[in-house]
Amino acid sequence: MSKFTMPVSEKKADFVRENFNTIAKKYDLFNDLNSFGLHRVWKNTICNIVDSVPAKNLTCLDLCSGTGDITLRLSKLEKVSEIYSVDFSESMLDIAKRKVTEKSKVHFQVGDATNLKNFKKNGFDIVTIGFGLRNVNDLKKALREIYRVLKMGGTFINLDVGKVRNPFIRFFADFYFFKIVPIFGYIIWGGKNDMFDYLPVSSISYPDQKNLKLIMEEIGFKEIQVQEFVFGNAVLHVCKK
Repeated sequence: MSKFTMPVSEKKADFVRENFNTIAKKYDLFNDLNSFGLHRVWKNTICNIVDSVPAKNLTCLDLCSGTGDITLRLSKLEKVSEIYSVDFSESMLDIAKRKVTEKSKVHFQVGDATNLKNFKKNGFDIVTIGFGLRNVNDLKKALREIYRVLKMGGTFINLDVGKVRNPFIRFFADFYFFKIVPIFGYIIWGGKNDMFDYLPVSSISYPDQKNLKLIMEEIGFKEIQVQEFVFGNAVLHVCKK
């Protein structure tokens, strides 16, 4: 395991915001390298799920949107009429703004997933998060806010890291995630950077796929489906309000 020490809860948000601002220009390349490009396939899966929703003129909230990978994909769907792309890293959003071409339906906004005060109750048909939920400083508070802003019958889709259950495979998965993945970050950064140590270590306190499902049920989400990728290294939770 990495020797990196996670920031305490009350300082986590500031740490993540400041460091994401710092590495924003390298983040897409880092994701391509550490997932061998598979993160693109998993994000496509999110949009396929949205595209399968039997409704038109969908309003979407892409939360913790980062450099806009999911926002970009959602903006290309005909049935999506409006998207709010929200992240608390201004530098990440700046890259997203340059990336997204269908700007007429996209609103970019700096915001905190645990305090969506700018959005009304029952305002969105779809809420998506890609590799962002484990970065919030209060997971249950973020889930409650997502539940609040989602319409009745609306869909929440969360993509994030998971836990490999097979002990043999988990040994190699952990070695790769905690030892090799930070090295990719150091190489593209040109030296050591705490954020590339943080990203794997942040998975330790993040609940595994079974416990995250239980937490979602506790918040009130229904019809929770879990889809695992690469032996559970990445996991998709799809649920309804």
